[in-house]
Amino acid sequence: MSAIDSMIWAASQAHVSVLAQAAQQGPMGPEFGKASPIGLLVLVLMAAVVLFAGWNFHRRYSRFRRRTLFAQNHGIDPFDDAAIDAAMQEAGIYDRRKRSLL
Repeated sequence: MSAIDSMIWAASQAHVSVLAQAAQQGPMGPEFGKASPIGLLVLVLMAAVVLFAGWNFHRRYSRFRRRTLFAQNHGIDPFDDAAIDAAMQEAGIYDRRKRSLL
């Protein structure tokens, strides 16, 4: 048997012996696995914050995209807010909704 064959055989036997070992016992005290209701509250609040941030970003991005396209179509500088507002009011499509909930 060559040296490489003996190393391959030893590696395969080591792999088998690792699989045959018993699983280690984890922490199994009387309090193990019990979660606090505060953890659920934290997860729900984090999900609500992520959803609110996504909704708010979508509103702001949609308004920004609408204003940018309007400025490009009418030959207005996209960074001139006053000119865009005046042109949108003149066209009757100025958005008077509240800018943000915060």
